[in-house]
Amino acid sequence: MTNNINLRTGGQILVDQLRIHGADTIFCVPGESYLATLDALFDFQNEIKLVVCRQEGGAAYMAEAYGKLTGRPGICFVTRGPGATNASLGIHTAHQDSSPVILLVGQVGRAMMDREAFQEVNFREMYAPLSKWVTQIDDPNRIPEVLSRAFHVATSGRPGPVVIALPEDMQKEKASANDALRYTPINPAPPPASMARLEKMLKNSKQPFVILGGSGWTQSSCRDFKKFIENFNLPVGAAFRRQDLIDNRHPNYAGDVGLGINPALAKRLQDADLLLVVGAQMTEVITDGYERFSIPCPSQTLVHVAAGSDELARVYKPELAIHSGMEHFAAAAKFLSPPKKIIWSTWTKGARSDQNQNITIPKMKGDVDLGLIIQWLGERLPDDSIIANGAGNFSNWVHRFYPYRSYPTELAPQSGSMGYGVPAAVAAKIVHSDRIVVSFNGDGDFLMCGQEIATARQYNLAIVFVVVNNGTYGTIRMHQEKFYPGRVSGTDLVNPDFAALGKAYGLTGEIVKKTEQFAPAFERALNSKGPAMIEVRIEQDQISPRATLSGLREANGKE
Repeated sequence: MTNNINLRTGGQILVDQLRIHGADTIFCVPGESYLATLDALFDFQNEIKLVVCRQEGGAAYMAEAYGKLTGRPGICFVTRGPGATNASLGIHTAHQDSSPVILLVGQVGRAMMDREAFQEVNFREMYAPLSKWVTQIDDPNRIPEVLSRAFHVATSGRPGPVVIALPEDMQKEKASANDALRYTPINPAPPPASMARLEKMLKNSKQPFVILGGSGWTQSSCRDFKKFIENFNLPVGAAFRRQDLIDNRHPNYAGDVGLGINPALAKRLQDADLLLVVGAQMTEVITDGYERFSIPCPSQTLVHVAAGSDELARVYKPELAIHSGMEHFAAAAKFLSPPKKIIWSTWTKGARSDQNQNITIPKMKGDVDLGLIIQWLGERLPDDSIIANGAGNFSNWVHRFYPYRSYPTELAPQSGSMGYGVPAAVAAKIVHSDRIVVSFNGDGDFLMCGQEIATARQYNLAIVFVVVNNGTYGTIRMHQEKFYPGRVSGTDLVNPDFAALGKAYGLTGEIVKKTEQFAPAFERALNSKGPAMIEVRIEQDQISPRATLSGLREANGKE
């Protein structure tokens, strides 16, 4: 029962709740299904930045990147039907990457439901497997209650996306609703007995290894965890696309446990006698298709720390399961006492030596050496520069050779979703306008959501967009040559002149055909003070840092 007479429309109540919960940015594509809420936002233009995007998938990617960078829910508004289905790109990524997002979807009027009204979709059914919670608000009096729960659900335990449908007429209806209090994320702390047992298990180990990943981290918790690994002199691998959780130059850093893993690191994981997985899910990538470790009980002693209880023992049964948020775990771990004599120092040193060899730049075919370009960027860019990338074989060079040095600086989709690099970079520059933001994209990857360079131009965001062009869907072509050598089908691309395309959008644009052309082109891009496009044309045969198409065909007896 309400105790005030503060009559407001549903749209006004909704916007007031977003303000209470600290929302400062909304990514959207406008739609008639939430005009009443757009009108309510008009009165708070100086408090909430409304970023108008060009496609709902791009808007949802931006909200996901915002959540990944800030730890606060990224807010995204889209319209019903096509708008909501487009937005599923970013919601799926938020789910698999454990990023807090709240998607608000305009819906048909309440009286029209279940009649297949114009653009009607049952969002509870559509989004149920892709989100932590999906609901619909039919009564404007319940908006404060539902929004409060949405913020808590999105940020508590394992973070993730929440989807809320908003019937059009509900947003116009007036109600006298009590406002909620600002949300506070709820996360468990590790039991002292579990931490004591972990300390004992480490002391009894001879070859321990740590896999660090997941979400829910902060700069302070990364510092706490660094103290822990230094105290115990533990080798640490970063989970797929979570390399910014530890300074990649650190002597304890052993490389990324991702796609294209260093074979020496893969062997070290199998040789470990204790595997401490902190925050990361035991995914297909980390486990090499669930083949790297035996199911359900690995031969290694497994300790798994996860913020979501449903991640513990999902596939692999840990010897010790610790249900804890990352901040609480890292804060407790730094106080654990290491053994008086650490017997695995040579093991840790060897892991770093393997990584040093892994990041030695191999010679690349053609006039452009992407490895040398990434190496140069690692030396040129400040530690807090943000690197965004989409999905594709081009990203192997970024993940292998770029040294991430601080958190958060890596925006990359664990979901493997193409098209992420451009919108993620837009969100990054909006959140951190003072930082350098570089967006890496493959040629096929870029054209998935590349239209969001128009959003970068609209808000004059000084982002350097790099398109690596090899004229093919590289990852698929690589697998094609492995399993169906010489039978090229469906992977060739005829591309535009990406530099000219950038110029058509109002960006500066250049083409790099030789390695030595990149550094001056990049400096000119930075000096332009606006969004810039650099197309880097590489040899198609060099399909990854470790493989060529011709080599794959030859290995299969086709050449």
